[in-house]
Amino acid sequence: MKDTTRWEGALRAAPGILRADLWTTRRDPLPRNRWLNWLPHAHLVLLTVLLGIWNLNLDAQSMDPLPGGVTLLVVAQAAAPILALTRPAAGWWLSTAGLFVSMNVTSSLFGAGWPWNAAAITLHTLVLLLLALRVRPVAAAAALGVSLLTGVGALAPGGVPHLPTLLPGAVAFATATVVGASLRATRVSRTRLVEQEELTAEERARRALLEERGRIARELHDVVAHHMSVISIQAQVAPHLVEDPSPELRENLAGIRQNAVDALTELRRVLGVLRGDGAAGDAAAGVRHAPQPTLDRLGELLANVRATGLHVTAETVGEPRPLSPGTELSAYRIVQEALSNAMRHAPGARAAVATHYHADGLTVRITNTAATRAVGPVPSGGGREPGHGLLGMRERTAMLGGELAAGPTPDGGWDVTATLPAPLLDPPRTTAKDGS
Repeated sequence: MKDTTRWEGALRAAPGILRADLWTTRRDPLPRNRWLNWLPHAHLVLLTVLLGIWNLNLDAQSMDPLPGGVTLLVVAQAAAPILALTRPAAGWWLSTAGLFVSMNVTSSLFGAGWPWNAAAITLHTLVLLLLALRVRPVAAAAALGVSLLTGVGALAPGGVPHLPTLLPGAVAFATATVVGASLRATRVSRTRLVEQEELTAEERARRALLEERGRIARELHDVVAHHMSVISIQAQVAPHLVEDPSPELRENLAGIRQNAVDALTELRRVLGVLRGDGAAGDAAAGVRHAPQPTLDRLGELLANVRATGLHVTAETVGEPRPLSPGTELSAYRIVQEALSNAMRHAPGARAAVATHYHADGLTVRITNTAATRAVGPVPSGGGREPGHGLLGMRERTAMLGGELAAGPTPDGGWDVTATLPAPLLDPPRTTAKDGS
C-alpha cells in the first residue's frame, strides 16, 4: 500500500517536475571542478568545436555542394553542448531540434532511413550528460525518451535502406543519461551531508553556549545569594541600631527583609532549573555548595597546576584592590580555563599569568609557549572539569562588558588577554551611634 501511494505521488508530481526542469531557459551553470577548476569546461568547448568540424565534413562528403541550411544546422548542433554548460534545458531543446531536422533532411535527400550520423550522436550524448547532471531523474528520463523519438521515423517500413545508427545512438544516449543522473545523485547526497554536518556543528555550538551560560549563571547565583542574605540580615538588625525607631521605619525595614527573602527563594528555584540533570557531577564533587573562588585563591590554583607538571609564573602589576564578586569570579575562571587549555593542548610548555590593576578595570593575560611533547591524556589538576574553552571565556567577558583577545603567538604558543571593567568600589559605610 505504501509503495502504491508513493508511486501515485510520483506520477502526480511528474508533470510539474518536467515543466520546471525542461520547459525553461533559466540559467544553471555547471559548477567548476574542485581540483581542475574551469579546465574541464574548456576541454568540452574544444571537443565540441572538433565534433562540429567532423559533423560538417561528414555532410560535405555526402552533399556537394553543401546547402547553406545544412551548414547552419551543423553549427546549431555544435553550439548546443556549449549552451548546455550554462542553460542545460535550452541546450537540450536546441540539440533535439537539430536531431529531428537532420533526420528529415538526410532521409529526404538520400531516400534512406538515416536518423543520425556519428558526430551528431556524440554531440547529443554530451548534451544529455550535461542535462542529467543538473535536472532531476524524472526529467532526465523524459529527455532521453524525447531524444529517441526523433529517430523513430527511420524505423518506418517503406522499402528504403536503413543505416544502422539508431541502436548505437540509443545506447549512447541512455548511457549518458544514466551516468549523469548517477553523478548528480552523488553530488546531491554529498551536498546534503555537508549541510547536515553544518547544522550539526551549529547545534553543537548552540548547545555548548547554553551549557556555558548555565554554568556561569549557577556560579553567579552564589554571589547574588550572598548579597541578598546580607541585605536580609541588615534589614533585620537595623531597627535595633536606632533608638525608638518609628513604626514606618520598622515597616519599611521589614518589607526590605521580606523582599530579600522572597528574592532569595526565587533564586534557589531558578538555580534548580539551571542545574537540572547536568549538575550531578558537580554535586558529587561537592561543588554545588562550595564558595565561589576569587583572585585571592589564584595562588592555590597555580600550585595545583604546577603539580601537574606545567611550569607557571605569576606577576601582578598595580595595587590590588577589592573588585566586584562577579569580576573576581570571572577573572579567576578565565585564568583557570586558559591554563586548562595550555595543559590540554601544549604539554611541556611554560605558562605565565599576569594580572594588571588599572584605573578603569582589571586585565588578565595568560600566555604559554609551544608544546614540547605530543598531546596525551589531559591532567585534571586544574581543579575543574574541562569546560568549553574560549566560548566560556568570551561569555564571561561579554557578561561584564569587557573585551577578550585570544590567538596564537609568533613562537607557536597561545595568548589570552581579557580586559574586565572594574570600577573602584565605595568603601563600606559604618554606622556609629552618636553618644552626645
